[in-house]
Amino acid sequence: MENMIFFLLVLFLPIVNQTNVSAPNSGSDLFTLANLTECGLTRDIFELALKGLSKLDTAGKLQNRDIVSIADYSQSSNKKRFYVIDLKNRKLLFNTYVAHGRNTGDEFASSFSNVVGSYKSSLGFYVTEHSIIGSHTGFSLMIDGVEKGFNDNAVKREIIIHAADYATESFIKKYGRLGRSFGCPVLPPDVNKQIIETIEGGSCLFIYNPNEDYICNSSLLN
Repeated sequence: MENMIFFLLVLFLPIVNQTNVSAPNSGSDLFTLANLTECGLTRDIFELALKGLSKLDTAGKLQNRDIVSIADYSQSSNKKRFYVIDLKNRKLLFNTYVAHGRNTGDEFASSFSNVVGSYKSSLGFYVTEHSIIGSHTGFSLMIDGVEKGFNDNAVKREIIIHAADYATESFIKKYGRLGRSFGCPVLPPDVNKQIIETIEGGSCLFIYNPNEDYICNSSLLN
C-alpha cells in the first residue's frame, strides 16, 4: 500500500509543480523585472499596452512585437512619462520626457482630438513606420494611427515623433512645464535619434490617458 502511494505521488508531483509556475512572458512578470513602478508607470497601463499589442500582433500589423513604447499622458509633463520597453529581454530601454499637443492642455493633458488642425494629441495605438528627415523637425519617425475615430488621421495630420528643445528638463526649469507641439509626441533632442532607431519598423506605440470615451470605445482595449 505504501509503495502504491509513493508511486502516485511521483507520478502527479510534476503536474502539481507546473501549475504554480508563472508564465515567463506574463505582463506582471515583465513589469516587475523591468522595474517600471520606480519610473512612474503603473501596472494597469502596462497591461493595457500589452493587450493592444497582442491584438495588433494577432492581426499581423506588427513587424516587431518585442518592443513596446508608452506615452503616459495621465502624468504631468514635468515627469519622464515616455517608456520604451524591450519585452524579449525584459528591460526598460528608455525613460524620458514627451510633450503633448498645445490644445491638449498645459502641464497636464486633458483634451484629445483626431481632427486635422486641432493641435491636439490623439490617444490610442500606433504602429511605427520609417524614419524621415523633416524640413523643420529633423530626424523624425512616421507613425500610423490604427484606431478608427481616435487616431486614424495621424498620417493626414502629419503626426510624427520628433525632437524639440521645449521637451527638455531645462525648459521645465525655466517655464514650469514642457512646451507643447502641434499634436506630435515630441522627445528631447539628446535621445530622439536613439529612440527612433530602436522603435522604427513596425513596433507598437501606445499613447494613454484615462479618457472615458477612449477607454470605453477602443476596439483594441475592449
